[in-house]
Amino acid sequence: MRLLSDTDRDIIRLVNDPLFPRWLEQIKAVGGCSHPVYLSGSTITRNALTGEVISSYTTATEPGERLAVRCRNRRASVCVPCSRLHAGDTFHLVRAGLSGGKSVPDTVQERPRLFVTLTAPAFGPVHRATEDGELCRPRRDGPVCEHGRPLGCGLVHSKDDHPVGLPQCGACYDYVGQVLWHAHAGRLWDRFTTAVRRHLASAGGIPRSRLSDHLVVSFAKVAEFQRRAAVHFHAVVRLDGPDGPGSAPAAWASEELLLDAVSHAVASSFVTPPPSDAYGTERLGWGAQFDARPIRPFNDDDGLSDEAVAAYVAKYVSKGAAETAAGLDYRVTSLGDIHAAAVNDHIRALMGTCWRLGGLPELEHLRLRVWAHSLGYRGHILTKSRRYSTTYAALRADRADHLHGDTEAVDGPDAVTESAWRYVGSGHTPGAAQLAAGIAEDLAQNREIAREMAAEEQWSNG
Repeated sequence: MRLLSDTDRDIIRLVNDPLFPRWLEQIKAVGGCSHPVYLSGSTITRNALTGEVISSYTTATEPGERLAVRCRNRRASVCVPCSRLHAGDTFHLVRAGLSGGKSVPDTVQERPRLFVTLTAPAFGPVHRATEDGELCRPRRDGPVCEHGRPLGCGLVHSKDDHPVGLPQCGACYDYVGQVLWHAHAGRLWDRFTTAVRRHLASAGGIPRSRLSDHLVVSFAKVAEFQRRAAVHFHAVVRLDGPDGPGSAPAAWASEELLLDAVSHAVASSFVTPPPSDAYGTERLGWGAQFDARPIRPFNDDDGLSDEAVAAYVAKYVSKGAAETAAGLDYRVTSLGDIHAAAVNDHIRALMGTCWRLGGLPELEHLRLRVWAHSLGYRGHILTKSRRYSTTYAALRADRADHLHGDTEAVDGPDAVTESAWRYVGSGHTPGAAQLAAGIAEDLAQNREIAREMAAEEQWSNG
């Protein structure tokens, strides 16, 4: 035993435990979660009139007297099984707002819909990936910046090359501008949506306050870090009627008008941070790289399909800052943490700028030091308007009902439930982590096999 590793000894301990089969059931039930949360407690449901116990559960008979539940972390760098589940929920949430289902009528396919990409402005020239042998930044006369760095680059970069996204001159790069833009990106999005509604109201010849009597602007957006470590947004924008997805907007609210409103809003919306002697006065708007494409039920030459848009959004929602080389998945508490972080100099400079600006009284409300690990961006990865589609909570409830099958419900007017739960720990021991990883891999393979069999059956029946 002394010659075995800690992991092997821990596996032997687990396997020899009489409750090992039940432990396996728990880990399979949470999908092989990499960092489960453990709860201890009980739930009892009684008939309020007679006091009869209808159902009860306690962790007293569970392994370690505790119950494992999913960590529900969306980042694949933290928990692959939970991030896969979160990405699947995101796919269904976005697709429901495009194709219907999950309490959303399928008539949403007939509404004016756009897939919009909004980017941050340029904060300085960076190396870029090119195709077909195109040079990164060709310059004939070989100019240099005031710091003696070349302003051009005569190399051809692939998308995986290390220099891609890095500034050509770090001293010239506007790190302050990028951090402030990240910190105000949420407000800038609000200004954008307000400008879209204002333009639609003006085009319809109605007051802004009466727009909801004619149409509702619904949206779902996801934030993604580019290789230059600047956030940009992908958004589905849809026009509904005053009663939501089940009603049609006013006849004058066309796809062309929505495109015009979005284009106008991109050009006109901006945010002005508090002025400061440390950086002067900034005016923050959207970048020049803007794209808006119609969404169709199926792919065509003019637009994207419902499935393609939903899959694209779900792909990025599970990525953390560390995976996109744009920060860390954990918070830093000092400059020492920033200096010790395993990031490149560009990211370290952005995090350091967050820390420096976070000490200014006029920017205290932005809490830049708290969000230094995400380069000042403090918004959610995915947000949506209330009427766009279903919610994560509803999807989880549907999944729970599906897993429980046809079990008889215990809720009723006379049923009273008493629960007492407490947190008792999280994570795996070394051996448990290895076994959980194997369970997660087996479940993933089973899903892939089931998907392939379903596809083959659909192909043969088609």
